[in-house]
Amino acid sequence: MSADAASSAEEWTVRRVLEWTIGHLKKHGSDSARLDAEVLLAHARGCSRIQLYTAYDELLPEAARKTMRDLVKRRANAEPVAYLVGMKEFYSLPFEVTRDVLIPRPDTELLVMETLQLIKENSAPKVLELGVGSGCISTAIAVNHKTVRIVGVEIYPPTLQVAQRNVTRHHVEGRVELRLGDLFSPLQPGELFDVLVSNPPYIKKKKKKD
Repeated sequence: MSADAASSAEEWTVRRVLEWTIGHLKKHGSDSARLDAEVLLAHARGCSRIQLYTAYDELLPEAARKTMRDLVKRRANAEPVAYLVGMKEFYSLPFEVTRDVLIPRPDTELLVMETLQLIKENSAPKVLELGVGSGCISTAIAVNHKTVRIVGVEIYPPTLQVAQRNVTRHHVEGRVELRLGDLFSPLQPGELFDVLVSNPPYIKKKKKKD
């Protein structure tokens, strides 16, 4: 959206900004250019993605255009959209993400589904999550099972703070207890759980040199 790309600022409608952004991101290798463009523009406008569809012919204010230009530039340089907007949807719920947490992945939703299946007949299940990260797994389980009790353990304080904000955002802080520590170390002697869940980060091992 450079100054010479349009004859006047008034031409930058929501529709045109989307079209330009989609094309630009495709040129820079994005395989989800439309989704990226919609998420970034919704963030720049302070609205939902759905609201973009009813605002196609509206002009984008200068402040929003400036924000959008910066976001698109950073996305074209391969910055993840979730970090740019500070949010990622997981299991149909919005979660705050920062550089202190990994971005929730869609395939991790299978872990939530399997856990819910395991505890669905239990009226008072207890779940332990090791490596809580953003808190998306424990939170999604608690939102979808109204009597579950969860203990989530995380070793990094900044990460635990993000998880706590997400737990609070979805109003499950009464049933999701977050503890700081390494693996089982924060647990009390004799604590028992029905299910243990964990989705640790995958780190490639360096190949040994010959």
